[in-house]
Amino acid sequence: MRKHKFYRLASLTLFVLLTIVSCRKEEQLFISKPTEFYEAKVATEWAEMYRLLTKKTAGYTPPVASRAFGYMGIALYETAVIGMPQYQSLAVQLAQFPVIAQPDVSKEYNIEIATNASMGYLARSFYPTSGADWLLKIQTLEDNTYERITKGINPAVAKRSKEWGLTVAKAIFEWSKTDGGHEGYAKNFPATYTPPSGEGMWVSTFPKFQKALQPFWGNNRTFIPQCAQNTQPEAPRAYSDKDSSAFHIATLEVFNTVNGLTPEQTIIARYWSDDPGEAGTPPGHLLSVATQVIQKDNVNLGKAVEIYAKMGIGLSDAFVSCWRCKYQHNLLRPITYIRTRLNNNWASLLETPPFPEYTSGHSVASGATARILSDLFGYKYAFTDNTHEKRTDIIGKPRSFASFNAMAAEAALSRLYGGIHYREAIEKGVEQGTRVGIEVGKLNFRKE
Repeated sequence: MRKHKFYRLASLTLFVLLTIVSCRKEEQLFISKPTEFYEAKVATEWAEMYRLLTKKTAGYTPPVASRAFGYMGIALYETAVIGMPQYQSLAVQLAQFPVIAQPDVSKEYNIEIATNASMGYLARSFYPTSGADWLLKIQTLEDNTYERITKGINPAVAKRSKEWGLTVAKAIFEWSKTDGGHEGYAKNFPATYTPPSGEGMWVSTFPKFQKALQPFWGNNRTFIPQCAQNTQPEAPRAYSDKDSSAFHIATLEVFNTVNGLTPEQTIIARYWSDDPGEAGTPPGHLLSVATQVIQKDNVNLGKAVEIYAKMGIGLSDAFVSCWRCKYQHNLLRPITYIRTRLNNNWASLLETPPFPEYTSGHSVASGATARILSDLFGYKYAFTDNTHEKRTDIIGKPRSFASFNAMAAEAALSRLYGGIHYREAIEKGVEQGTRVGIEVGKLNFRKE
């Protein structure tokens, strides 16, 4: 332990000396302490707050939630990167990134204080309709965190650091208004959309027969330029109602699987359902997994903000890519085919969500997450997910996985068990998500 503390002290001393030297040469910032010397608590607590807000705020469907997580992760990173000398801003790599006024190079800044202010501002901005109780919870978390991390800090440094965090957050939020998804929580079912009609095309589904959800989401700006266009899968198999056709056989698989579910398959389907509301959406579940891994490995703040940035970018771009695919092909859902041709009283285990079939959103998001977290933590990283352990409406017992790919495979296949998707949408969805994850991996976080 003493040896470990000695090395950390030596590293910090070296950082300060290098900062002094570099300030003389390049007039760089003076940071109270590098980002890597802080614990990740300020980041993990805010990530969990965003996830809880997603559960409690009306209109936070999976695409809308993923977008909020994307901007959260980028703001975290861009606020903290000034204390990460080996890292760089993502400004020139992300689409239409805003110009952010830079901090005063002659002054001292505290990274924890800055990130806390940034996250508080964005939470209020992205969840303005969460209600008085939750807005108070946002303020309480921000105030309590500020009190905890400012002990012994020069008031001038604290004020300056808070202002830096707010500068980043305000610029990021203004940027978000131009991506096509602004206030998406109030626009999930646009009246201006009329779905195409024809044989094999999507129609609203039993039992609620809702209108199409976010039909224009696939046109939104992605964080990675052209990510949605560059990650599209091939077209789905051709529709056919002939009994000998591949499409009919694929539908029979859904029909027979749901009719013969084992208890374990039923548990898996409900565990990964993650419907909007109390369950928290699929991106909320995957964000929870990232937070658990950060806590399990006692990751420092510098690494945590990188993880949340990559996760946020990946989840958000994955849903834009997926929704682009869904509304390009407009394929009907299994329940429509089954109730029309096989059994007009049939119901899937899970309620089919109101948007086209191909590809599976769960699969795309899980595939992207698996690739991102595997690149960060390894392809044989074993972990236990306890996201739902406090729920009583399902069997939320923690589930263990030998790898992130194993988790993604189970999350994706759960949609077959639920009667929500054909296998093709699941398998091609994971591949599509993996492509998104690969694109995230191409971003240069470190200076070359």
